[in-house]
Amino acid sequence: MLPDAPRPDVLAAKSAPAPLAIYIHWPYCTRICPYCDFNVFKRRKDDALIPAIKADLANWREMSGPREIVSIHFGGGTPSLLPARDIAALIETVGALWGLPKGTEIALEANPGDADSALWQDYIAAGVTRLSLGLQSFDDEILTRLGRDHSGAQGAAALELAMSIFPSVSADMIYGHSGQSRAHLAGELTRLLAISPPHISAYQLTIERGTAFAAAEARGQARAVGPDMSAEFYDLTNTQLGASGYNAYEVSNHAKAGHRSVHNLAYWQGHDYAGVGPGGHGRLTADSGVRRAFIAEKKPQDYIAAVSAKGRGFLESEILCAADRAAEYVLMGLRITEGISRAQYKALAGQDFDPAVLDPLIDMGLLVQKGERISAAPDGRRVLNTLCAKLLGA
Repeated sequence: MLPDAPRPDVLAAKSAPAPLAIYIHWPYCTRICPYCDFNVFKRRKDDALIPAIKADLANWREMSGPREIVSIHFGGGTPSLLPARDIAALIETVGALWGLPKGTEIALEANPGDADSALWQDYIAAGVTRLSLGLQSFDDEILTRLGRDHSGAQGAAALELAMSIFPSVSADMIYGHSGQSRAHLAGELTRLLAISPPHISAYQLTIERGTAFAAAEARGQARAVGPDMSAEFYDLTNTQLGASGYNAYEVSNHAKAGHRSVHNLAYWQGHDYAGVGPGGHGRLTADSGVRRAFIAEKKPQDYIAAVSAKGRGFLESEILCAADRAAEYVLMGLRITEGISRAQYKALAGQDFDPAVLDPLIDMGLLVQKGERISAAPDGRRVLNTLCAKLLGA
């Protein structure tokens, strides 16, 4: 068994508390997409889950002590299945526990098929400032193959509606599915750029273990393009979006000025974050510098039972050792254009990078060093997982 969390007075910040992001996981979906490996379940009525999440938030407040909240993110699953009153109640709970500074990013993930002007206006009234819309494609055939329940026309209409209501909107796209051509991808991006959302998340289709797509690939039925074509698609996406004024501030994320995801940057920059709801993950750092990882119970009924019995939803917590913290810093930090600090890495790992490993990666044009910061060059971003493994000596 992993050790329980330390006492709240151990984790509570005594001065200059570090910022905290809040992730709220709503696990239910109308259908399960065949590429998805998130903690999701078929939609059902669950009156006990919202009260359990509220109680779990109170537990996190006890553990964290006073913090400045920088973001709230409703993910899933499909949190847009929730009525606005539940979203409002959870936002109010966060505000009552920690306080909620004016201008805090409050984002919610939604499916185009759930687009509803009145509901989305109610989300605005509840405090939501950003909508993340799962378009994935404008091609009806591709959408069917991806298991989506909306059409390309519905997706375009939902995006235009979202942009008329929310201060900030992000559109999710998936590319690299089997049979896709460069011309097809260019056409998808052209259609998206015609609507011009302020933020675009363009994800390469990856085959995750335990998914329906993984089972299909095991039977010899290709669902994703090969690595060479995937690299070509990555370059095409960056070129086309960059030419239209989007900054590729992270491997898969492109933003116009002022529309970067504050919440996701908290992950990539190594800040603390609370993770509530079934399967939620969190990180919390004590005054002593000890950092813990938390994983909530995955099944909704187990999560609810845990909160009821123990006042907390997490199944596991563990202290991250120096090597794990340093590796996490590298794996997350090299995803963003700002990269990582060698001084910060040395403070975490207890040693600097091995010059025999680092210098050749710089000479090969995979890494860039400016002052004491290191970032992934464009060529390095194409092979980021391999690059990080080499840098960490894995």
